[in-house]
Amino acid sequence: MKSNFIQRTITGIVFVAVLVGGIIGGPVSFSILFAVITALTVYEFGTIVGKQDGVRINRAVCALAGVFLYFGFAYIGVAPGHNEVLIPYLFLLIYLMVSELYLKRKNPLNNIAYTMMSQMYIALPFSLLNVLAFHTDLTGSVSEYNPILPLSIFIFTWVNDTGAYCTGVLFGKHRLFERISPKKSWEGSIGGGAFSVIAAAVLAHFFPFMPLGVWIGLGLTIVVFGTWGDLTESLLKRTLGIKDSGNILPGHGGMLDRFDSTLMAVPASVVYLYLISIL
Repeated sequence: MKSNFIQRTITGIVFVAVLVGGIIGGPVSFSILFAVITALTVYEFGTIVGKQDGVRINRAVCALAGVFLYFGFAYIGVAPGHNEVLIPYLFLLIYLMVSELYLKRKNPLNNIAYTMMSQMYIALPFSLLNVLAFHTDLTGSVSEYNPILPLSIFIFTWVNDTGAYCTGVLFGKHRLFERISPKKSWEGSIGGGAFSVIAAAVLAHFFPFMPLGVWIGLGLTIVVFGTWGDLTESLLKRTLGIKDSGNILPGHGGMLDRFDSTLMAVPASVVYLYLISIL
């Protein structure tokens, strides 16, 4: 038990350090970090869904497609308007679907469905981090890198998880979604939301490029959709009959286990901030 705790602690510290360092290190380290994370997560997804009878997707090409999509969004962030950079990604998608015509596998429709899910569920959310990180001026031609918004996604996620766990242990009585995640409670979720509001106030103080109300709205958006993201991955693992998505992170499971909340929180945050910008 003690050795497992030490292992989890060391892995957690290294994980946070690499993530934070990659984000604040600049656009190059940010892009490389999340391109690698995208590839590893998509590949891991292909591995776990392949445990089902008759399901086999091309993990390597799916991971490569995810990286192409990520770098496509990154390039558009740096050089707005150059949408042609996404053409190679479209070719890879076409290849993945057309190849099923010739492979004569047991259930090609399942393979295509899981292939598309790997892109929509994993590659697209990670790619949308670039929408948060790169901001254009009024002319739409000059782009600046701002690490605070993508970093805030993870700050709110960590604060929510910690607050929900502590509050749930102390006061949790009413199950949030017992069918999928028996340990989560309404009290824990409310506690996580409260801690996230405090985190929003701190971020608004140090980074006033958004008003306090917008920061609080962003924090609560991540709380709600991050919780749904967590539950979605739990549903996936229960359906597949597995406990962890992988073992790449000692003591913490796989990539999907670490980024489950992020995969739904990022698209929701992009939509939230877009709606705020047009109101």
